[in-house]
Amino acid sequence: MQKTRRQILEILFDNEQATVDDIVAKLRNRRKDSITSVTVRHHLAKLQEEGLVSEPLMRHRSSPGRPSHIYELTNHGASFFPNNYQQMTAKLIAHMDQALPQSTFNVIIEGIADDLATEAEIPEGSTQERLEAVVNFLNSKGYEATWEATSAGYILHTQNCPYHHAAQANENLCQLDMRLVSRMLGIVPRLQSRISQGDDTCSYLIPYTESEQ
Repeated sequence: MQKTRRQILEILFDNEQATVDDIVAKLRNRRKDSITSVTVRHHLAKLQEEGLVSEPLMRHRSSPGRPSHIYELTNHGASFFPNNYQQMTAKLIAHMDQALPQSTFNVIIEGIADDLATEAEIPEGSTQERLEAVVNFLNSKGYEATWEATSAGYILHTQNCPYHHAAQANENLCQLDMRLVSRMLGIVPRLQSRISQGDDTCSYLIPYTESEQ
């Protein structure tokens, strides 16, 4: 593989996701040269053609400025890097659950959810606008999320659990997603189904507001 493209894959693997500017900065620091954003976009396009990098997702900013586009590895791209993170994560969660009081364990899970919600930078707007931003963020994390409007309210579906193996061993992790969705939308959802219990999706009902009913 061409050297620069391999380095871009390594940057995306190390950081999970990155913008063109992020990649340019890291390549310049690594290579001590003046690679440009035009060159990086060219290489990203080639990596997308090979199915190694996903189509860019738009990330809205909480401060004034244009939205940025973020890139991440596809499953095929990630397969270039051997890892055993799922097993390691499951073991780590199991040991934490055994060693820590339940209240402390819950505080850690809630803290992770709060950090993710802050990272998401969901803009103010209608519930539908926020749902679109939430789906984009969740998809950038591998959740394969969609939403639909029903007679009972909006339903947010996630067809993939990024930590499925760990959640099977400890369903407390499912509370992470509940808190994350709640923090991003500003509305407490109702859990409808759960992958860890054998359902096809994790689904959350978001009730309509009075103005939407």
